Amino acid sequence: MKWLYFLPLMVLTLMINPSDASANPTNTACASALSHTFLRLQDEVPQNLCQYQGKVIMVVNTASFCGFTSQYEGLEKIYARYKDKGFVILGFPSNDFGQQEPGSNKEIAEFCKNTYDVKFPMFAKSSVSGKDANPLFKMLISKTGTTPKWNFYKYLIDRNGNIIESYNSLTKPDSKSMTSEIEKLLKGKS
Repeated sequence: MKWLYFLPLMVLTLMINPSDASANPTNTACASALSHTFLRLQDEVPQNLCQYQGKVIMVVNTASFCGFTSQYEGLEKIYARYKDKGFVILGFPSNDFGQQEPGSNKEIAEFCKNTYDVKFPMFAKSSVSGKDANPLFKMLISKTGTTPKWNFYKYLIDRNGNIIESYNSLTKPDSKSMTSEIEKLLKGKS
């Protein structure tokens, strides 16, 4: 009879905490590449990357005082062009190369907003290479065999969470080769 006292509590718990099927409309587990939580750059609120499951993702390491910093323009351009089609860019500021990202998270966020009006998701400054690389970059490096050698390395992840390709700093984000690959992935071809 004691279970009768717990029955309403169990029902209430299920109502407040719905099953995984309703929380995840595609009813798929989060891809291992996205099974990480990082602090959002502007307010340091934790963000689980699983929220981007089902999207084509470009991961890029950034820096505010680099010869490639102007690539923020191209990144923002392709983000605006493809975001409504299921594309997202995840930016990770890093001070790993040439000490070109010395500022605090707040300073980096202000620079990105005021200089390039960056709207794509940016995360707190972290390491992207070597033994201290953040867990996402460790996985990207492991799967592609390519470690960032400088700022603005780019990695593409398909809608299923498969790490597809890496691109060096010289590849402009809005180049024909890059946009062709993004469009192919958006159509579900890898």
